[in-house]
Amino acid sequence: MDNFFHRGLECFALLFPYDLALIAAIKRIEGVQFSKTKKCWYVPKREGLLTEILDSLKGVAWIDYLSVQAKTKITNPNSIGNDEELSILQAIEEKLKLKGYSKSTCKTYVEHFKLFIRFYQPALPHELDEPEIRNYLLYLVDKKKVGKSTQNQAINAIKFYYEKVLGQQKKEYWLDRPIKDYKLPLVFSEEEVGSILTQVTNLKHKAILFTIYSAGLRISEAIHLRVADIDSKRKIIMIRNGKGNTDRITLLSTKLLILLRDYYKEYKPKDFLFEGQSGEEYSARSIQKILKVAAAKAGIRKRVTVHSLRHSFATHLLERGTDLRYIQTLLGHKSSKTTEIYAHVTKKGMDKIISPLDNLDI
Repeated sequence: MDNFFHRGLECFALLFPYDLALIAAIKRIEGVQFSKTKKCWYVPKREGLLTEILDSLKGVAWIDYLSVQAKTKITNPNSIGNDEELSILQAIEEKLKLKGYSKSTCKTYVEHFKLFIRFYQPALPHELDEPEIRNYLLYLVDKKKVGKSTQNQAINAIKFYYEKVLGQQKKEYWLDRPIKDYKLPLVFSEEEVGSILTQVTNLKHKAILFTIYSAGLRISEAIHLRVADIDSKRKIIMIRNGKGNTDRITLLSTKLLILLRDYYKEYKPKDFLFEGQSGEEYSARSIQKILKVAAAKAGIRKRVTVHSLRHSFATHLLERGTDLRYIQTLLGHKSSKTTEIYAHVTKKGMDKIISPLDNLDI
């Protein structure tokens, strides 16, 4: 409890983590109000106020105080502690692993649910229901200004806990799925890709970028590749446990195969095709950095990400006449609608269309 003055009146500020039970109890105090600027509940100081506060919180919370003037901490006896939080997050992670979710998905779900837990501390997650979940999601949208993808990740994490970990029936929790923004993928021209790749001189770095572009890989798929996944006789690359825990095969370029043979002789990888310094899988962040440095040297001013190489692979195949159905298979898309977006970025046929400006006699 802190002392401060509000509109000439000395007031007590009541400070506590967000908790619905505590809020309901605090509201029983005569004259109590919430300050948006100070982010706390407050009540004008008067005789017998401390006794009123203690009576209103009886059975709901306890107050740890040294004196009326000292800062007072109000705590819910059911508040969630570090051990409880850890136990909940471990339960989510274990369930995710048992269901075969990828490492990146496990990490994302756990992190999102940790934020959800801490938003409502000291309340326990099983004490929350639809209104609280809806309120949290509105907070993400209105206050945190998160994007559609982050909103969906938060929804998925919350639903997973209540439905898969607690075993509750499927609910919507008033979670209207946000409509995804329709954005075209960033694509490099063939000339730009060639310019970027020629800037890379380190043999391992070159092998990594060549592999990603030539086979249309996600960055996670590239770092999880193992030596045994390269089938030189059938000229294919085996992608295991890709997005959605699916396996697929994709192209093994002749040029890439020659490069990989040189790379293998030089580095002699034992398990992962592209190993880190200690034999672990190569760092995704390092690959992003390699590409950005190469693109800068090539004078590319576009926003550069490794995933753009995958987009470029698909677009270039389409421009050279490859059927969308084959491209869908190579990319590992479950739905053809996902692959069809490349039809909107290809320049195929555009050279036959004349701008109306070129028809004007000016």
